[in-house]
Amino acid sequence: MAGIYFHIPFCKKACYYCDFHFSTSLKYKDELLLSMHRELELQKGYLEGHVIETIYFGGGTPSVLNASEIQKLIDHVADTRTVLPNAEITMEANPDDLSAAHVGALRNTSVNRFSIGIQSFYEEDLQWMNRAHTAAEADSSVKRVQDAGFENITLDLIYGFPLLTDEKWQANIRKVIELEVPHISAYSMTVEDRTALAHFIKKGKQAAMNESQSAQQFVLLMDTLKEAGYEHYEISNFARPDKYSRHNTNYWKGIPYLGIGPSAHSFNGISRQWNIANNPKYIESLSQDTLPAEIEILSLADRINEYIMTSLRTMWGMDLNKVEQDFGYDYRNQTEINLQEFIDKRWIEISNSTAILTNEGRLFADHIASTLFFEQE
Repeated sequence: MAGIYFHIPFCKKACYYCDFHFSTSLKYKDELLLSMHRELELQKGYLEGHVIETIYFGGGTPSVLNASEIQKLIDHVADTRTVLPNAEITMEANPDDLSAAHVGALRNTSVNRFSIGIQSFYEEDLQWMNRAHTAAEADSSVKRVQDAGFENITLDLIYGFPLLTDEKWQANIRKVIELEVPHISAYSMTVEDRTALAHFIKKGKQAAMNESQSAQQFVLLMDTLKEAGYEHYEISNFARPDKYSRHNTNYWKGIPYLGIGPSAHSFNGISRQWNIANNPKYIESLSQDTLPAEIEILSLADRINEYIMTSLRTMWGMDLNKVEQDFGYDYRNQTEINLQEFIDKRWIEISNSTAILTNEGRLFADHIASTLFFEQE
């Protein structure tokens, strides 16, 4: 199995915290879509032998495209590759794009899952983030999508920023539960270099993020959603049983995927590649039938470190038998030795030769993974 990711690099507004590749101008939209179709052709052999299980439209804001533009890309995948009949096809969307007309048109496409960027149901929070939608649109867009017959929906929320009290955060979580959405992705606010938020903090116009606030709200998130029957299947993701994101789960399980579009990444198990994060240069390169990508061949240490990082983030954990099978006994032996510190702290539990983070350990997931990493040989 394998997946395909489309990066749609357009947004109506620049969120203050975002460092993804995007443009607020649609000037090159038609040329860029033609280039993405050309890249699909040039990359026909990248996932050779694999059946496509998932297609994911991310960005940027894919919902700025019309239904026909989305469907043409899906059709091109189906024309050039074998796609499962029940493939999961996800489109990220902003609430302000989900008008009744647009949702109705998308109902006639192959899209069967929505990822809606709510972030907060409070107007002041959305304005602080410079989001394009309003609190009213956050609520109405979800109901509109549900009324159109879409059941497989995930909502994005953000926590750990100064305006968000624990009471407001609890209300945001409760709102999602009340909406009967089967999947939730929740992220701690991070300050990335070269973002407006980083600039505001540097200039003293905005307070820095508070790590203890973020940790406290993460615990509140875990406790509330567990009580409501959601499974915490990945650090930032919660779902009703069997409602996991198949596309993202495949990332964490090391399943190959092809990324199409500027800044998109691809992975085939032995190498990783990424496209140039520049729309005009991406278009120019593909007009000359040249892939605008850099490639990195992964060393043995790279591959095991990636497995450590991704597997520990999930409820399925890091399988020590798989470590031995894929990387050798020495890696397993050293990994077990390195794990002992975190077992003693009760941050990790071992069950059937699988290392799984405890709730407390999830607060230190990145630290634990980096400590377990192997040096390049």
